[in-house]
Amino acid sequence: MQLKDLKLVGLKSHDCHVLMQQLLAVAIRDIFPNKVRLAITRLCFFFNAICSKFVDLVKLDELENEAAIILCQLEMYFPPAFFNITVHLIVHLVREIKCCGLVFLWCMYPVERYMKILKGYTKNLHRLEAFMVERYIAEETIEFCS
Repeated sequence: MQLKDLKLVGLKSHDCHVLMQQLLAVAIRDIFPNKVRLAITRLCFFFNAICSKFVDLVKLDELENEAAIILCQLEMYFPPAFFNITVHLIVHLVREIKCCGLVFLWCMYPVERYMKILKGYTKNLHRLEAFMVERYIAEETIEFCS
């Protein structure tokens, strides 16, 4: 992660989630007007609630309604260019929790971390997959033999 020209560069998706769940509500405390700050803080609390290790099934319907209210508030304060399909997907997150279970059980952070390890195996940029497979098999073989 680097800070260039007052922009955060090189963040992974997990870093963005940590920023949103933990730091964003504190960071915008004195920057935005109260109504905008309240909408963003509610979004942070929403993500904090759905990404926790335990989610009360009774409160999932409330969280689904909360997501719709938060998006309506954000539409009042931010220009249309801010909204893309990713912002709209917030509406569907609670339904995904109902279908698939808790977020930490199906999130991609462990896969992303392991892909970083596999990418570290590569020495030749022209055949990335081949080097990843060769080094992975060699590592597994050494582990098995030991």
